[in-house]
Amino acid sequence: MSVLSNEGPIVPIVMAGGSGTRLWPVSRETMPKQFIPLLDDGLSTFQTALRRVSGPRFAPPIVITGNDFRFIVAVQMQAVGIAGEIVLEPERRDSAAAVAVGAVLASARRPDGVCLVMAADHLIEDADAFVDDCLRAAEAARGGRIMTLGIAPTFASTGYGYLRLGAALDVAGTFALEEFVEKPDRAHAEGYVAEGLLWNSGNFLFRADAMIAELESAEPGVLAAARGAVETASPDLDFVRLGIDAFRAAPKISIDYAVMEKTRLAGAVRASFGWSDIGSWDSLYAVKTPDGEGNVLEGPVSVIGTRGSLVRSEGPLTAVVGLEDVVVVSMADAVLVAAKSEAGRVKDLVAELLRQGRPEATDHLRIHRPWGWYQRIDIGDRFQVKHICVKPGGVLSLQRHHHRAEHWVVVHGTAEVTIDASVKLFHENEAAYLPIGCVHRLRNPGKIDLRIIEVQVGSYTGEDDIVRIEDVYARR
Repeated sequence: MSVLSNEGPIVPIVMAGGSGTRLWPVSRETMPKQFIPLLDDGLSTFQTALRRVSGPRFAPPIVITGNDFRFIVAVQMQAVGIAGEIVLEPERRDSAAAVAVGAVLASARRPDGVCLVMAADHLIEDADAFVDDCLRAAEAARGGRIMTLGIAPTFASTGYGYLRLGAALDVAGTFALEEFVEKPDRAHAEGYVAEGLLWNSGNFLFRADAMIAELESAEPGVLAAARGAVETASPDLDFVRLGIDAFRAAPKISIDYAVMEKTRLAGAVRASFGWSDIGSWDSLYAVKTPDGEGNVLEGPVSVIGTRGSLVRSEGPLTAVVGLEDVVVVSMADAVLVAAKSEAGRVKDLVAELLRQGRPEATDHLRIHRPWGWYQRIDIGDRFQVKHICVKPGGVLSLQRHHHRAEHWVVVHGTAEVTIDASVKLFHENEAAYLPIGCVHRLRNPGKIDLRIIEVQVGSYTGEDDIVRIEDVYARR
């Protein structure tokens, strides 16, 4: 299908702010699943989604994410050579507010331009088929329809919305949507599958002005908050920060409930591509290629008498004996063991860990920063040891500490270390001492990663004992 040049390219609105708790412990609040390479190509699903809509039929994307993920988003976009607008939500308000912001921003480019709302964490098995279906839906959207891409169900899921197709529309392969049902119970889900209803994939195509009009009618509070947040937005480095007070006024509601269940303009395309939201460990197992025993084994693992299982390790040797249909996921600080059939309850487990105040519920050992990352090795009374990696050109803030001294041992690369008025280069197997209260900074002037072991010694070693004097990343 060709795209008429005078119609303009489709504007992708990429939703990249979710937490992905059902894939804990790999996916956590500090690094959720959309930014983690879960498949075999070494790319995150966010990066794959960007590539999928990077051709001439698409405009530069609008990526909507949270403040904590802004540098992860920027780095991953740069890694795949894709530039776009990165918009920061002050807090999560569900999908309706994010879609409204995207529509308002896209409308400023071209009011009747077609937008594609897509999640950053979905797996699409045939990118060309996805694009073809989007182009078909976009043609119907140009006529004023709000389109979604429907997926043929493979089981009776209670986690997806369902689509009942109506009469065919003028554009080949598109249909009016007779009914949009959000997340039914088990009995209704089984009935919908038997009737031939489709899953809602969460990919929507619409003209910006059409979505704005529907929001104005169905959820004016959401639209008013989005408009106010865009009007009061401010630039921050290469990011756009939405106005905090205006955005917080948005009701917490999904775009499914806000618009799709109510609108008379809904339409759908029966998707021709394979799709998964990789929403749980059993769904990830389903898109992997198992061995002769039906196992998916990743990392340093060993199994005996085990069948139909997903065993994944990101560090310690993980051995499984005599189990069937289980999920075992090992990380340095947490291990998950679950029946594969119960994998959807991991989200409830994370909620319980949060209630218990367990830091493992939200925080990885490895914490990503705009300059690289750090990972705790050990912590005890009056000391903490970290492994720090600074990417080429990366520079930490100019800072001081009130309660601790630090020792930096270079184990890879070259470190440029500022200590008060002194600036000195340190090479592999050399160490710098930073006394309590000194003004200091670490920079990687080289072409390879800088790695150091940092030993902190003092009465308090918390992250809030950092007084930033100057920061090239403008962190608050």
